[in-house]
Amino acid sequence: MITTSDFKEGLIFEDPIEGIVEIVEYQHHRKSQARAVIRVKLKKIETGTYLETSYRPEDKFKDVSVEKRPFAYLYTEGGMAHFMNNENFEQVAVPLEKLKDQIKYMIDNMECIGLYINDQLFNIVLPIKVALTVKSTVPGVKGDTVSNLTKDAELETGMPIKVPLFINEGDKIIIDTRYGTYVERA
Repeated sequence: MITTSDFKEGLIFEDPIEGIVEIVEYQHHRKSQARAVIRVKLKKIETGTYLETSYRPEDKFKDVSVEKRPFAYLYTEGGMAHFMNNENFEQVAVPLEKLKDQIKYMIDNMECIGLYINDQLFNIVLPIKVALTVKSTVPGVKGDTVSNLTKDAELETGMPIKVPLFINEGDKIIIDTRYGTYVERA
């Protein structure tokens, strides 16, 4: 059993109402005379949605057996994304519906992590930052450097993104996969 004193970022446990969740942020909170509570921002593992809730310090939760295995993305075919387990070279096919928006960041031979819960592949976890090439964008206007302006661009995976004016076609840029935003030039 897991108690609130065991909470740390990245901990995965089973909430009786929400199912299997991962802690994104947590904070011990207490108002003057009131009882203490633990405020938590959670990510549902199955759907990838975020929620905020609070728990009492005496609450207990069911522990979940979690294993992370190194994977490499191979290709997409017929509504399935194919991955290879880097430890035993076994290939695994995952439905695109399960990956949702993650497929927009994946390029051939990209390293990622297969998240196994109770010996069953539950999800694919991407690196926080990935380097992708800009496939097309409009040219930036010279002299427009006073404010932080952005322009539309399309990445090699077909994903649209906002980038600064100095980014050109063919440039490699770093993207934050959590928010889908430009970070820096690679």
